[in-house]
Amino acid sequence: MTPEIRRSLVQHSRLRQDPHAVLRRLLDRVPPGLRLDEPAKQLEQRIADLLGKPAALFFPTGTMAQQTAMRVHAERTGRRTFAAHPQCHLVIWEDEGYSAVHGLRHLAVGDREDLITLDDLAGVREPIAALLLELPQREIGGLLPAWDDLVAQTKWARDGGAAAHMDGARLWEAQTYYDRPFAEIADLFDTVYVSLYKGLEGVRGAVLAGDQATIDAASVWRRRLGGATPDSWPAAVTALMGLDEVLPRMAEFRDHAVAVAAAINADGYATTRPRVPQTPLFHVHIPAPKDAVAAAAKRILAESGVELPQRPKSSPDPTRCSIELTIGVVSLDFTPQEVADLIRRLR
Repeated sequence: MTPEIRRSLVQHSRLRQDPHAVLRRLLDRVPPGLRLDEPAKQLEQRIADLLGKPAALFFPTGTMAQQTAMRVHAERTGRRTFAAHPQCHLVIWEDEGYSAVHGLRHLAVGDREDLITLDDLAGVREPIAALLLELPQREIGGLLPAWDDLVAQTKWARDGGAAAHMDGARLWEAQTYYDRPFAEIADLFDTVYVSLYKGLEGVRGAVLAGDQATIDAASVWRRRLGGATPDSWPAAVTALMGLDEVLPRMAEFRDHAVAVAAAINADGYATTRPRVPQTPLFHVHIPAPKDAVAAAAKRILAESGVELPQRPKSSPDPTRCSIELTIGVVSLDFTPQEVADLIRRLR
């Protein structure tokens, strides 16, 4: 029997994603007679306006959106290589679809455990179609480059005839660090991908924004890849709900993340990366083996109904591992000290 979840520190917990609860929320947002294509069109226009881009296009998944962006930039430049962090999403989570489906090549730039620097980019010795920057860099604790560094890196790409593309799956969270309008951040990039289900807590989907010609080309690839679905309205409506209800709370989530990290670090058992979170996402490094932490998380859930991340990330040191915490609506139910106490029990 699956243990009942009463409280959760997992952003996409069933507490927020339960189909019955989501459907009840949808009823309040879907008027009778709504056209099937209307929510997606509203969403595309709203995100285009928010990011200050001429056009935007809904995709059923972020994987499809990002690979499409890389394909379009490759065709525009006549170059098959894109540069990105060694632990970018396209490499870690997408089974190298950029290569298998599109015949593209990933050029890994920089240290896999640190942010890309301008010096790293200066070492690139081949023409690239695009520079892909993930804001924030999830796999290393949600780190973000300083604003001046971001400006310099995107300028480097454009000066070399390449596109600058943002993996903005968590741009909604990253904006709290830069404290600049979304459009000002997006203006540094030719194309921007944003997720609809991560920070916004929608059911699925993504949006790719850019100039009209790029989005027109992307729409061709969306159809070729099977993504031009006529029934995208549930995803679009939940995303619109997220823009209205969750997006305005990102600073609140970030502030709670800072307080939670401070409590964890003060406890002395585990440490966070970064020590002071730059976004609502951060990593907790635990002095215990991965299997022990996973087993402890399952035991805590069974005993108390409290859900913790159950898939720790391994470390080069087998006596240590890490988990990812993202503070969102459900996480606000925990005081910082409660979280620190729970982390101590992961051993």
